[in-house]
Order: sequence, then C-alpha cells, then structure tokens
Amino acid sequence: MNTSVERVETEEVESQGPEPARQSPHAVPGLKHGWLSRLRSYFVFDPLIWFYTLGLGPAALIGGFLDRDGSIMHGFAQVWSWLIMKTILSPVKVTGLEKIDRSKPHVYAVNHASALDIPVLYVNLPFQFHIVFKKELLSYPVVGWHLKRSGQICIDQQNPSRSIGSIRAALKGLKEGLPLVIFPEGGRTPDGEIKPFLSGAFFLAIKAQVDVVPVALVGTYELLPMDTYHIKPRPLEMRVGEPISTAGLTLRDMEALSAKVQAALEKLYYEI
Repeated sequence: MNTSVERVETEEVESQGPEPARQSPHAVPGLKHGWLSRLRSYFVFDPLIWFYTLGLGPAALIGGFLDRDGSIMHGFAQVWSWLIMKTILSPVKVTGLEKIDRSKPHVYAVNHASALDIPVLYVNLPFQFHIVFKKELLSYPVVGWHLKRSGQICIDQQNPSRSIGSIRAALKGLKEGLPLVIFPEGGRTPDGEIKPFLSGAFFLAIKAQVDVVPVALVGTYELLPMDTYHIKPRPLEMRVGEPISTAGLTLRDMEALSAKVQAALEKLYYEI
C-alpha cells in the first residue's frame, strides 16, 4: 500500500516538470530582450565600453603620476562611468541622498548585483570615495591598474594578512574624512537576491567609529547579471537609507551591526 502511494506521489511530481526559474525581484513584467537587443549590446554597447576603457587608460596613466590626493584619478573614473551610463540608456533615480551629512565620512554598504554597479556609484555619489575590492580584479586590463594606482582598497580573501596595508590606508582615509564604499556580500549575487553579509566588512566602520549608510542599487542585476555581456537597458534606482551609528561599538559587535545593516538594505531593495 505504501509503495503504491509513493509511486503515485512520484508520478505527480514528475508530471509537474522541473521547478520554473525564479524571476529576478525587479524584473519588468512583459519586458523581453530578443536577438536585436543582443546585437545592440554585442556590437554597440560592449565595444564602446571597451573603447572608453582603453581610450581613457593612457590619459589616466599620465594623470596618476600628478595625482597627490586621488582626485584626478577619481575624476577619470567619473568621466569613464558617465560615458558608460549615457551609452547604455539606463537613467538612475536617486532617493535619500539628501539625508546624508556629507561633511562627515561614512561607510556606504552597497548590494552587489552587476559589473555596472561601479559606474552607477561613480556617477551618482557626488563626492570622492574609495572602494574595497577583491584582489582578483587586479588582473583586469586597465581597470586593475586604475584600482591599484588610484589608492582603492584591495582585499585578498585567500590571504587576509596581505591586506593589512590596505586596511590601514582605508582606516587612515576614513579618519581623515574620505568616505568608503563596501560590498558586504563579498561578491556579485547570481540571482538578484541579496546574499548574507560578511560581518568582517564592517571592521573599518567600527574601528573608525563612523556611521554606515545602506545603499540599495535596484535594477542593475536585470541590466547586466553575471556570466553575460548582454546589457539590457532599463531605468535604475539608487536608494540611500538612514545612517546607522557605530558609536561605542567594539569588534565584538560586528555581527550585530552586519545584521542591522543587512535588514535596512533589504528593506530598501525589496520595497516596491
């Protein structure tokens, strides 16, 4: 009897077929991107992005030798990002930034869904900042050199001891008033959902005793997810949340702070 029931249940599951693919949280209903969209991306958008990257590279190389405070390199990154965002026809709506006291340094905790998150940030954060990035990005042509030369914060996740110099530089920058951008998920999301935060990402915020600002980038996953070069233009949003204080916190509070920031960022991101 039990065997018969199990057989019937198995047949019912098989008849239903495989579970449908999960739709990304900010997909536009009914919006499809066919072969014309792919051709536009592969033969217009992508080549132009490489053209901007390789074209600005030599100029940034020269400017880097004259750059004492990183402002020249930051300017090149802004121009590069502006050109990309204008090319891919994806306007960004910014909300909440007016709540931030920009006279003080903050750590901006941003969800990471796309390679185009960086251009979105450079165009829409109206101040100079440093970014914490993974060592693997140093192997990218031009981009890797720019990250290293412009003083961005390189983290070697395989050998954290090699990152001590970068961490000290980031801490010094924060204390001197230079904001820091972090991606606490540790990498790009493969499905558009926010992944668990790495509590160690908030080490610098606590050590410098600066507020953490959650920033939700909405639509960048749908614009350009992982493992593809197909850019699908669409409206984007950058939602800036209320600063979260680290005053009085110690390194023992990293997990609690991480959970609090993640909850705030998820609320921003999933809000329709």
